[in-house]
Amino acid sequence: MADQNKDSEQDKEEETHTEDGSSAEKQITVRRFDPEALLSDDGADREGDDAIYVDDMYGDWFLDYASYVILERAVPHADDGLKPVQRRILHSMRELEDGRYNKVANVIGNTMKYHPHGDASIGDAMIQLGQKDLLIDMQGNWGNLLTGDSAAAPRYIEARLTPFALEVIFSPKVTTWSSSYDGRNKEPVTFPVKFPLLLAQGAEGIAVGLSTKILPHNFNEIIDALIDALRKNPINLLPDFHQGGIADCTDYNGGARGGRVRVRARMEKVKKHLLKITEIPFGTTTTSLIDSILSANDKSKIKISKIEDNTAEFVEIMIHLPSTVSADEILPALYAFTDCEVSLAPNACVIQNNHPQFLSVNDLIKSAAFLTRDLLQKELEIKLSELQEKWHFASLEKIFIEKRIYRDIEKEETWEGVIAAVDKGLKPYLKLFHRTITEDDILRLLEIKIKRISKFDSFRADELIKGFEDEIEEVKAHLSQITRFAIRYFKELMKKYGKGRERKTELSVNDQGALVAFDKIVASKVVVASETLYINRKDGFAGYALKKDEAIEKCSDLDDVIVMGKDGIMKVMKIADKMFVGKNPLKISVFRRDDQKVYNLVYRDGSSGRLYAKKFKIGGVTRDKEYPLFKVHSKSRIFYFSVHDSEKKNSRILVHIDPGLKRVREKIIEFDFSWLEIQGRSVKGSTLTAHKVDRVVNAPKLEDGESIDTPEKEVDSKKEIIPPKAKVIEPTVPAEKPSEDKVIPKPERKSLDVPPKDQVTFDFEDN
Repeated sequence: MADQNKDSEQDKEEETHTEDGSSAEKQITVRRFDPEALLSDDGADREGDDAIYVDDMYGDWFLDYASYVILERAVPHADDGLKPVQRRILHSMRELEDGRYNKVANVIGNTMKYHPHGDASIGDAMIQLGQKDLLIDMQGNWGNLLTGDSAAAPRYIEARLTPFALEVIFSPKVTTWSSSYDGRNKEPVTFPVKFPLLLAQGAEGIAVGLSTKILPHNFNEIIDALIDALRKNPINLLPDFHQGGIADCTDYNGGARGGRVRVRARMEKVKKHLLKITEIPFGTTTTSLIDSILSANDKSKIKISKIEDNTAEFVEIMIHLPSTVSADEILPALYAFTDCEVSLAPNACVIQNNHPQFLSVNDLIKSAAFLTRDLLQKELEIKLSELQEKWHFASLEKIFIEKRIYRDIEKEETWEGVIAAVDKGLKPYLKLFHRTITEDDILRLLEIKIKRISKFDSFRADELIKGFEDEIEEVKAHLSQITRFAIRYFKELMKKYGKGRERKTELSVNDQGALVAFDKIVASKVVVASETLYINRKDGFAGYALKKDEAIEKCSDLDDVIVMGKDGIMKVMKIADKMFVGKNPLKISVFRRDDQKVYNLVYRDGSSGRLYAKKFKIGGVTRDKEYPLFKVHSKSRIFYFSVHDSEKKNSRILVHIDPGLKRVREKIIEFDFSWLEIQGRSVKGSTLTAHKVDRVVNAPKLEDGESIDTPEKEVDSKKEIIPPKAKVIEPTVPAEKPSEDKVIPKPERKSLDVPPKDQVTFDFEDN
């Protein structure tokens, strides 16, 4: 222990060192790393300190790493819609472009000049880019987007750029270039893309601290939206997926963060017990979809006999059902428990102005529309400048040859004299040109070969100049109406490349064409009741794992259970394999939120001693919260309780007054619950009697055979009186005065008929 203290003190000492081992003025403090001090240190004592602190290094390096991943790996750029690896692949393919297919392995090798992260990342990115069927013309086995099958090795497959890619992506004259990672080559910072590839292809990426998920959209609908943006019309662009399916876009929110899209598989009912899936949701494959269906079947969420995958060019999954399950019944369960329905959360994060930005699809459309217009304007301006230069030199050449200015150089002996002679010969014609004549112009004239001068055709020269002038006027007209020119450009793209790109995903709409949401599916309602609710009344446990105890009813592991205790406490609980519900509960059953069950209750109020009756339904409840059905009191007691499936069914009861009350002549009161209105569970109820009650039993059926489901009669529950139709039955008692040793016999109980199946009664004589 002493040695440890000594070492600790030495660590805190200040040591001085020089090159020759002598003492120096500058002292270096040796510190131990203290994480707590690192968290609490505010950096105030670091001023003037030359030490390097770990927390500073972590902050700087982590920020650099996060920025690198965001900017250089995971998030696409808003201008061209490409990630760096995709941009480098397309640039490499443009370098190799000769109209023929190139081995993908060769493209990967050439791309490694620009992308230093290995051939695997390049190959995977190229396969994904090709499967979107927009920029890369593929040959060979490139995998299957529907089944999830992987592509063949890069040495076996070939690729080249599509005509669409060559037209909209590449324009070297308006491209900004930068050096590659090793400085040996030049690569584009972004491509001058004249189409929103980001929205056509979609994008996904996970960076440090953020992610992006942009859904794909229909090619032709994108062009319509671009035209609407240029015309300043409302934009309505919704996703379209290569896999097809049916989409609920009511919460798409313009593709902004926080929106949501639900996509369902397209299923057809072939027979009563046979379903066919022909389209699958975005982000799934036939393999993953089948796995999810089998998993739901194994968990007893659904019941199927077998499943077949006949997918080739198109999706075809056959689901065979048992004879006890129909296709109409299982459809909601497939949506609820399998990947037949998926929920997508768009999160359009892109790089804009060298920073990650969260935008909406409408923002991206507007940005792409006006960016394309600006790019077209730049290209037209460059073309105009080139045409003017061609016109300028063609005019110079014509004058130089027709006016025989080349003869003026015969007398000159020096190069400077030759240039001066030509310049002097052109001065009379300066007014014909749009700009001054430079020395470079004269040098180009002097490079004309004698053969060309001898065969000069003045008529052809005039036609050439006239052609340049016509093109210049056309370009100027386009520049003066650049928005119309951009709209015509987009229409030409649709005409050339829009064929065969119709919408594949059906939108959920009503008859008027307005978007509507999918029908809400409650999992607990569509799940197969594959379990059984059991109860051990003695120990007070219930659940679907107590298979040796009393069975209550069929259930699923998603259901809730309602428990009514003899103390008048009601509680709704999530079903489990084993849970404590209390010993000898009054009622336990599966609870469903939309149940229309009606509860009949007769109880004694402990504080007043009165007997109350009430009829109620269970409204909104919170799981695991206790709800008293009446005011809890030590002398409170439940005399009667029954449950009915609907309001039309009611109970008729007989209330037996305590025989010991000799002054009370009416010993039995008949009561029908149809006389009460249905109220809330917390209502006190209507008074049946203020006398002491012996018991409450079911009344026997009417002798004339009428059903006990009598029509309801309105009763004012606030009046604490016996309902007017209540029948009073006097017990048969001997008229003579009994002697002191003679005991008055209690009236015999009437035999009760078996209650209906939907009515549950209990014997409370032991209470």
